[in-house]
Amino acid sequence: MRSTVLVSIGALAVSFGASTLAHADNEGCTTVTTASLALPGVEIVASRMQEAGEGLPRHCLVTGLANQRTGVDGKSYAIRFEFRLPVAWNGRFLHQVNGGNDGVVVAALGDKPDGWVSGGTVPLTRGFAVLSSDSGHAGADPANKPFGLAAGAAFGLDPQARRDYGYAADMTLAPVAKKLVALHYGRQADYSYMAGCSNGGRHAMVAAGRMPESYDGFLVGNPGFDLPRAAIQHAWDVQAFLKVDPDIRKTITREDGQLIASRITQACDALDGIKDGLTSNLAACQKAFDLNSLACAPGTTQGCLSEAKVDALKASLAGPRDSKGEALYSDWPFDGGIGTGNWRTWKVESPVVPWNNYPIIATMGAASLNLIFSTPPVVVEGGSDKLIEALKNFDFDKDAAKIYAKDATFTESAMDFMTPPEVDAPRLARLRDSGHKMIIYHGQADPVFSVNDTIRWYGKLNANAQGHADSFVRLFTVPGATHCGGGVALDKFDALSALMRWVEEGKAPDRIIASINPANKEVPALWKPDRTRPLCPYPSYAAYSGSGDADNAANFTCAMPDAR
Repeated sequence: MRSTVLVSIGALAVSFGASTLAHADNEGCTTVTTASLALPGVEIVASRMQEAGEGLPRHCLVTGLANQRTGVDGKSYAIRFEFRLPVAWNGRFLHQVNGGNDGVVVAALGDKPDGWVSGGTVPLTRGFAVLSSDSGHAGADPANKPFGLAAGAAFGLDPQARRDYGYAADMTLAPVAKKLVALHYGRQADYSYMAGCSNGGRHAMVAAGRMPESYDGFLVGNPGFDLPRAAIQHAWDVQAFLKVDPDIRKTITREDGQLIASRITQACDALDGIKDGLTSNLAACQKAFDLNSLACAPGTTQGCLSEAKVDALKASLAGPRDSKGEALYSDWPFDGGIGTGNWRTWKVESPVVPWNNYPIIATMGAASLNLIFSTPPVVVEGGSDKLIEALKNFDFDKDAAKIYAKDATFTESAMDFMTPPEVDAPRLARLRDSGHKMIIYHGQADPVFSVNDTIRWYGKLNANAQGHADSFVRLFTVPGATHCGGGVALDKFDALSALMRWVEEGKAPDRIIASINPANKEVPALWKPDRTRPLCPYPSYAAYSGSGDADNAANFTCAMPDAR
């Protein structure tokens, strides 16, 4: 039985086994070389000690690459990575999986710099050895410059680059990382974790299906696990909003967004037992709010939306369909965070000047849908107007089927290489049988990946597990939160420690305490800075107990939707 050492991390105390504390000296960093690692196809480019500073500990930074090759498109590819190994090691390894189209080696810290889902302190500083990679392609490859704004998706012209982006890079790097840990510290990690948000959440869900034995725990945020189908939503949104105005940036204004959020909140706020500005009882809100209530009455133009805007919102939230009425992705719920945070950045207008301030769906979204998720790839011109036009001309009968297509060169469809195995009938039997765990968190107002899609996936998993999916996977929805943080929300919490306690101590998370993130500029000024709420395991929600400080999570219970 391990003796334990209590280490304080912010306001949280976590027990670590004394045997897991380890140290590495300066000389130990230089022992990590291509020759000492001795793995075919893996090259260590550099290994150097980084002194403590800017909130980060003293650590060894290793950079390298794997599987360098020339693609079928004649361009150079490799899986580039960095590994940061702290001198004061807690015996744990974390594989940080990144978002967007990947294509860049994001600093291996284990979380955003503010530690938004790891208790305010990034895992590297907490003592984790952390790996990060570009998933097998360079987004800034000069060879792709002719693609303009679509350059980050040009790797979709190579089938192996698609495969690496989908899952193969993660499968390649897991054994590399574990051998590197053993080489550097002289022993294997006690526990291994994978964590990421958005596309990173997708990476983690895919890995939980394809290689669940490789990691003890998976931390999955706002997952794009259904990304090819979610990309069809981009075309659907563009076509819906362009019916309002030929300039998508003028369709839903900031004032419109604030109106939408305030009206949903007005209808749904008290459904959790208290008016606190949060849509906690999401299920009840779907019955309490009607989009038609936003429409202007005859002769009225203020404090309401035009009929065209209401119709566009109805279409967007209903999700894409083909001419037969068959759903191509998912619908979306009403939540008081809609219209706030990064909702407009994704859907309507971004602050990115090189994109001509067009939304993310009209730039990255258009490029990815055509170059990565369509088979064969559809080459699109990389100007901002051309990318908008590509989505405007998307045919939901003919083009949507390309995410399922294969050919002699691209032998795996986008749905094959991007989504978890059994995506429409999840079982995760290997994850369950291995005793490993997964925590999923998802903002209810996410404008990119519908929380309804994640909820449906979890419902299918639970049905296949005879009602016991919560013994190995738990889902937490975040009221008001948009995509990977932001929105009218309490969006700072420590899901990593909750996962660690579940994995290492067998304590399943019955609640995760969320607080205000100072980096979130959408938090209402009237909210007390020390406000907290419990995030509850789906399908329960945070309900006020009826007494006590309404800003204290201790006075909220996790109630079932039909309990009120």
